[in-house]
Order: sequence, then structure tokens, then C-alpha cells
Amino acid sequence: MQIQNEPISEDVMGWLNHEHVPSKMFTHREFAFTLPGDIYLRYNSFMTMEDFRKQVLKLLPSRFEIGAVYSAMPKDKKTLRPGVLQPILRELVFDIDMTDYDSIRTCCSGKGICKRCWGFIAVAVVVLDSALRNQFGFRNLLWVYSGRRGIHLWISDPEALALTDDQRKSLMGWLEVVKGGKEQMKKVNVRFGKGGVSPLHPALNAAFQHLKSSFYELVLQDQDSFSEEDNWKVLLEYLTDADMKRNLREDWAADLNRTSEEKWDDLRKAMTAAKHKEKKGHATKSEAQKDPNEINVPVTDRYTAAMEDIILEFMYPRLDSEVTKHRNHLLKAPFCVHPNTGRVCVPVEPEHVFDFDPEKVPTVQQLIKELDQLGSETHHSGELGEDVPKIICQYHGPPGYESDE
Repeated sequence: MQIQNEPISEDVMGWLNHEHVPSKMFTHREFAFTLPGDIYLRYNSFMTMEDFRKQVLKLLPSRFEIGAVYSAMPKDKKTLRPGVLQPILRELVFDIDMTDYDSIRTCCSGKGICKRCWGFIAVAVVVLDSALRNQFGFRNLLWVYSGRRGIHLWISDPEALALTDDQRKSLMGWLEVVKGGKEQMKKVNVRFGKGGVSPLHPALNAAFQHLKSSFYELVLQDQDSFSEEDNWKVLLEYLTDADMKRNLREDWAADLNRTSEEKWDDLRKAMTAAKHKEKKGHATKSEAQKDPNEINVPVTDRYTAAMEDIILEFMYPRLDSEVTKHRNHLLKAPFCVHPNTGRVCVPVEPEHVFDFDPEKVPTVQQLIKELDQLGSETHHSGELGEDVPKIICQYHGPPGYESDE
């Protein structure tokens, strides 16, 4: 069976268009194609689904991406006056890439991903999905596996579609917690007030409750993230007691086989000892040399905040902010086939995200084989085209809005 003869899923186009008849949500929508030889074609638009299908079959792109709805048809860009073509509507999109976790995962790196390190993305999905639904009231969320090492989120609520670039930037600023490049050791700074130990904002505390339950199993046990010196040095960056930092650094440097669980236990014991000293009225030399404002902050508050911030740094969703901030940013379409892995970009239900295994996602080769077998069994291989979207949906459910229930 020739895959070129199969129709593009009308379910996906219906999801973009929001109506059965093509509206400006479709006709003024930008599509980009990647052709063999890394040829990239932007600002394509189509009057009908059939026009889109014919172009796809003509070009046979390795992938296609979906962009914003513009003030005019993107295909007319070269004939329009400068500045006339502007993005006006766009799904609110997010991108979580596993490579942003390379410093803390130990099972894979780079382009690799497995069920074990997928746990970081699973936690990120749970936290972000909850925040967007409960804090912002969004309901139409579609999570889609990227085909290799990440996950994308599309939000199609009318309020999300209408957000300006500035509003998207503000929303991203609210959600983003882990900030800073590779050279920055401490990447979480969410405390305000005297001593920088104020309680977490209620919204962030709700996320923390999800994170702490997975921290022990994923970071300490499975990934053993603090076995790496660069990572256990991050732990020490959150401590304010110079003596405690020095003692722990010396102990850990002298015992390279000490596990993450043992290091975390060392840290907890050192903090407990410091709390006992405070109760007895004894202060270490390093504590006495602190800023006067910080001395008045109880040790318990300082170390509670430190341990919360450590968990946030290692577990909180690491987001690609540029994808979210700009309406003209393109994102790979759901149900595309990743050109390198052959995996289908399938939807993922947040309720079952921990059960998802990226290494078991159907590949296009598997689907073609199964469709060929089905066509042979039913003796209708030449008429199977109309059933392709339905068959694919049987694997992971139809594209479209998540249920409000």
C-alpha cells in the first residue's frame, strides 16, 4: 500500500479550524514544510483541506509545522505591504525537551530518552497541566509526544488563542521557576522578604506538593543525580552556613561512592544539628558573621526553604520559554512522523503520563505494515484510505480537546 495515497487526518484539521467548513482559522493559518535536503518552506496557506492534501502529496515533506492565524493569507506575504501580515491568533503552546534535563539525568543524554528519564517529563506534565487548569482556567489542553525526546502542549481555549506576545511573556514569567545558564549554579530564586525565606506562594506550593513525592524515587534512587560532583555542589549553594558547606564538601569529596540518598541524609542530619544548636542558643562562627537581618531568621525557616528550593530546581518543569512567548513560532503538528526516529507524534493523556513509554510509541513502519495486513485481510486495500485516521486513533485516542471532566 502506498502511504502517499492516504488522506491527511480531517480530525487534526477540524481541531485547528474549530468548524466543519474552512474559516480564517484554517485559510489564514501558516503551515511550514521541511523537504529532503533540509529545505524549509514557510508561509504556506490553503483555502481548503483538499488544497492542503494535494500540496502535501506533491511535496512529500519529512514533517510539517503549524503556525499562527494571520491577518491575511500567509501565502500572499510577498505581495502584501510590509507590516500588513501579522499574527492575530495562536494556540498557547509549550515545549518541554529532555535535553534540558541532561545535567540531572544519568540514564541517557543528548538525543536519547527512555522510560526512566521520561519520569522528569511526566512530573512536568502533571505540574504544568494542573497549574494551567486551576490557576488560569484553561480547559482545552492537548499534550503531544514530540516523536523523540520531549512533549508539546497546545491550548485551544478562545482566551488562549487571543493572547498577545506580551501577555504570553507575562504568563511564561509566572510559570518559569528554573532560570539561568549552565554556568549558574543556583537556578531557583522564588523567595521574598527578610532573609529570603518567605513561604512559597500558594500556587508554587501546590506544584511543590506534586514534586516532593517524586523527588526521592526519581532523583535520589533511580537517577542518583547527586553522584555527580556538579550536582551535589548545587545542594551546597542553597546553604547559608559556611561551616556546614565546608564540612559536607570535604566529606563528599573524600567518599566518591557515596550515593545520592546518603548525601541527602547527610544534609538533613547537618540541618537538624544546626536547629538543635539554635535551640540551645549556640551559634557557629559562620552564623555569627552573617548579615544582621539574616541572623534573626530562624534556622528552621532557612533550611526548610533551602530543601524546598533544591527540590524545585531538580524537579520543576524546565520550559523552552521562546516557544511560548511568540505567536509566530512554529510547532510540529500532532500525528507527524519524526524524521529521525520514525515515531508518530501521538497525544498523551496527563492521567496516564507516568505509564507512557517513548520507546514503545508506534512507528510509521509498524503502522504501514499493520494497515497492509488489514487491507489484505479485508480485500479492500485500495479503499482503506478513509480509515487511516480512525485506525491511528485506536492506538492513542483522537486528537482534539481534552475532556473537562
